[in-house]
Amino acid sequence: MPITSGRDLVHGLLEETSITEAQARELVSLLGTNWSSLVREAKAITNKPRPPGLRS
Repeated sequence: MPITSGRDLVHGLLEETSITEAQARELVSLLGTNWSSLVREAKAITNKPRPPGLRS
């Protein structure tokens, strides 16, 4: 079953990547329903370096 709704895309991104729900919603809002683009950008978010005080 293809993912077609924004809600399905957000949940799919949450399962596939480690971004927050707010980040996933923003990506869907900005990029639309192109799954490849959504995953690419979600992975880019998770690979951004964090400021020194925020590392876990």
